[in-house]
Amino acid sequence: MSEQAHLNQDYGKAGFGGRLDFGKKPCLLHVDFARAYIDKTCGLYAGVEDSAQAAREVLAEARKAGILICHTRVEFTPGGADGGIFFRKVPALKNFERGSRYGEFVEGLEPLPNEVVITKQYASAFFATNLASTLTSAGIDTVLLAGWSTSGCIRASTLDACQSGFIPIVIRDAVGDRHAAPHEANLFDLQAKYAEVKSKGDVIAYLRKLNRVN
Repeated sequence: MSEQAHLNQDYGKAGFGGRLDFGKKPCLLHVDFARAYIDKTCGLYAGVEDSAQAAREVLAEARKAGILICHTRVEFTPGGADGGIFFRKVPALKNFERGSRYGEFVEGLEPLPNEVVITKQYASAFFATNLASTLTSAGIDTVLLAGWSTSGCIRASTLDACQSGFIPIVIRDAVGDRHAAPHEANLFDLQAKYAEVKSKGDVIAYLRKLNRVN
């Protein structure tokens, strides 16, 4: 038995890995699609260009379906006074001080004027922001997550989506991390405990079905 099969079996016996189905009213949440992660002049470069392309494809379908689309961005005051302990722990966050080009949205993933943009200073898109109230007031029951990084802001946002009462769907092809090991480990754990990890194809099929209904 492979290590992966053994893990699946072990977690299944322990009672993890229940199924969450797509809901009736989703939103697409883009988490920190910042230039820092695909610009080779930045120390945060992570080689995640493929996931950006997958996210563009999903975004196009989400816009056709007319669902709510939310984008997060990271920005700190110069010196990081609003970043607290997180800013002290991760010196790389200096790349997101106000005015830095590394904090700009990746080409093709920029928000449209009618889409929600949330500025955050911490890992979760929900922490100290109005995201939960925005989704609740819109009647959202499902959050489709894409962005960077899998082990950081995607994990934190997925966990908080679950804890806030939304069905989290992580789009496997549209999330990325700087190394495969934390990326895969976190996808496994999220699937086991907090979310559904779905392929780009599954999510696009879901969005197209919504589009036909609407």
